[in-house]
Amino acid sequence: MTDEELKELVAGLAVSQVKTDAMFKETEAQFKKTDATLERIGIHLGGITDNNGANTEDYFYNSLFDNPILGGIKYDSIAKNFQIKSRRSQGEFDIVMFNGENVALIECKYKAHEKDVEKLIFRKVNSFKELFPLYANHKFYLGIASFSFYPALENYAKENGVAILKQKGEVIEIEAENLKVY
Repeated sequence: MTDEELKELVAGLAVSQVKTDAMFKETEAQFKKTDATLERIGIHLGGITDNNGANTEDYFYNSLFDNPILGGIKYDSIAKNFQIKSRRSQGEFDIVMFNGENVALIECKYKAHEKDVEKLIFRKVNSFKELFPLYANHKFYLGIASFSFYPALENYAKENGVAILKQKGEVIEIEAENLKVY
């Protein structure tokens, strides 16, 4: 290789390096745009998820409020989005119904899955008893409330003695006293 050929090769490599650097900068800028877009999408999806969860809790709470019965057991009081934090633990319970000897814990999910039932059975009951020792000797009954069930989930819940709460038919309330013609 001659000196002239070597100089041409080095010059070509320098040009290639400049092009590569420009491509990296362009790619880096595109990654930043993509990251920002994904963050916005995540925020929007999180908001949708939160709204769906709140709608689900409202629907089932409102349905149970006027008729607080689960498995033939009548409850005296009902609470929604029951939260507590202590030094040792914390808990959030979607719907809780109480009477003198029973507690019903109902987990609300827009679309329920078997893991939601498992969490209810294996974590929520113990957490509630730990956070509220006053109720530790009560009988606990569990329910999974959802707008969407699949057969395996329903079977799993039934096999584990967990009530299934789902929407059905024309369960709506209409307020139309001030209705007018347009």
